[in-house]
Formats: sequence, C-alpha cells, structure tokens
Amino acid sequence: MKIILKENMKHVGKQGEVVMVKDGYANNYLFPKRMAVLATPGNIKMMEENNRQGAMKREKMKADALATSTSMNEMVITIATKAGANGKIFGSITPLQVAQALKVKGYDIDRRKIEINDIKVLGSYEAIVNLHREVSITIKVEVVSE
Repeated sequence: MKIILKENMKHVGKQGEVVMVKDGYANNYLFPKRMAVLATPGNIKMMEENNRQGAMKREKMKADALATSTSMNEMVITIATKAGANGKIFGSITPLQVAQALKVKGYDIDRRKIEINDIKVLGSYEAIVNLHREVSITIKVEVVSE
C-alpha cells in the first residue's frame, strides 16, 4: 500500500515521503495513530504544496539567521558578577545570563541555543550562539567583578 508519512519514522522513511508498506501495518498501526495517510492523488498534491511552503519558510528563517549573525559579528557581552579576592566568582555564568545580556542589547535569543563552557573565573571567554541549524556565531563574553 502506498502511503504518505506525517512523521519521521525509523526504518520506514521521513516526513512527507511516499513509501510502500504492508497493508496490515498501515491499517492497524499507522492510520489509527495518524502517522500516515493514504497516497491518493489529492493527498499527494497537498503534500507537495506543504513541502514547497515549508521549504520557503525554512529559507526565510535561514536568511533571518544570516542577517542576525552579520549584525552580531564581533559582539562583546559584559557580565558583572560577584567575585572573591582571587578572581573566582561565586557560582558560575550560565547560558541564561548570556541570553539576558543579549536581550539588553536587543537580541532575543533562547538560552538553549547558547553553548558555553563552565565559567567560574573572571576573564574573557567565547560563547557559541546557534541561530539556525546551519548558522552559528561566536561572541565574546567578558566576565567582570561588580
């Protein structure tokens, strides 16, 4: 039976693909769980249109990420925190603090898209901001004492 997958499925195919599966698998598992639909000419046309619109949306998101990365190029974020006499800070700098510092500068970036190593001493560090699956930028993070 020819079906169109609505989700990525291991060993079967990716979302939006037209694949052949056994009738019992489609009727007893895929259709009741709404993981697939029958590959009729109308459904195939609808799937192609959805794929076309999805591709345009992904290209727009990538273009927006590239524009943001060029505006963030060579940005330096300064984070003030309490530190001891030897330069060791109390606690550590987290991606949430970096995201808040970016928000102050006008960039609303989710904290889960920021990668930093453990920062426990005053100094200069680098953080990687993943703006898109294919677009990431490195920014400098300066940790200073309050």
